Amino acid sequence: MNVQVLFHDNCFDGAASAAVFTRFYREKVRPGATFTYQGLAHKPGAEGIDPAVFTGAENAIVDFRYSQDPRLTWWFDHHVSAFQQPGDEAHFRADTGGRKFHDAHRKSCTKYLADVARERFGWDASPLADLIHWAEIIDGAQFPSPQMAVALEEPALRIMTVLESAKSPDLIPEVIRRMQHEPLAAIAASPLIAEPLAPLLERHMLNMEQVRAKARYEKGVVFFDLADEGVDSLNKFIAYALYPEARYTLWVGQGPKRAKVSLGSNPWKPELRRHDLAAIASRYGGGGHPVVAAASFKPGELDKARAAYREILAELSA
Repeated sequence: MNVQVLFHDNCFDGAASAAVFTRFYREKVRPGATFTYQGLAHKPGAEGIDPAVFTGAENAIVDFRYSQDPRLTWWFDHHVSAFQQPGDEAHFRADTGGRKFHDAHRKSCTKYLADVARERFGWDASPLADLIHWAEIIDGAQFPSPQMAVALEEPALRIMTVLESAKSPDLIPEVIRRMQHEPLAAIAASPLIAEPLAPLLERHMLNMEQVRAKARYEKGVVFFDLADEGVDSLNKFIAYALYPEARYTLWVGQGPKRAKVSLGSNPWKPELRRHDLAAIASRYGGGGHPVVAAASFKPGELDKARAAYREILAELSA
């Protein structure tokens, strides 16, 4: 029997959650199952999940928003913005199958999933302890310093960098398969990660210079516009390495498929956060966590994205 595992695409926590779910399912639910993997991306305007993705005899979503589709059999998420469509939350609350779980207070879906699998189903997650540990650090921004988050020297951070930029439909599913059994150091050293990593590190260095040149810091907010540079993703901790006293970061960018506004609060100064960033992003069809969030806009909607950027900047600076 095939299990279709749908996960938050281009995300270390999404891939790690898919790997942990697969080990759990194979060891505690159905040992002979086969698995296929497909990434899910947040679409402009809070568009719902395409029903065509539910192709398995069983279908699981990890680290991504809820769906009311009756073919969804397993669901694990930790995002505040998990319930986007009308009736989503009521549908979830009414479910009695005992296979759908949500906790918006958890830092990573990976550890949340492992904890639920242990507590509810008696599964031993200890063979994947290192993977779970790093997913918690990365998605929960638990780095000891912004310098560590920006240096990208740890194997998990190198894998993260490749996953966040992966365009090949085969790369992330292969990483998910390897995460189930291989040490992160071995995965990072393999050609699967090492070869695409080299140009990404070069781009990372360029992004650092672009942020250094464009960023302004006023009233506790580091803000910058990289849309003209064609940047729609970058290491979210660069701004804190440059401005460690900042309360928030806010930037707008664009790529071939989207314009994007990204919001973040300083994980090394949590006492300074005064806003729920996921709630702000949700006004523009986005979402995320209270401490980090984003809103995407369709290609050609850069003006709309920049207008949202200015509105959010005024709110965070007030």
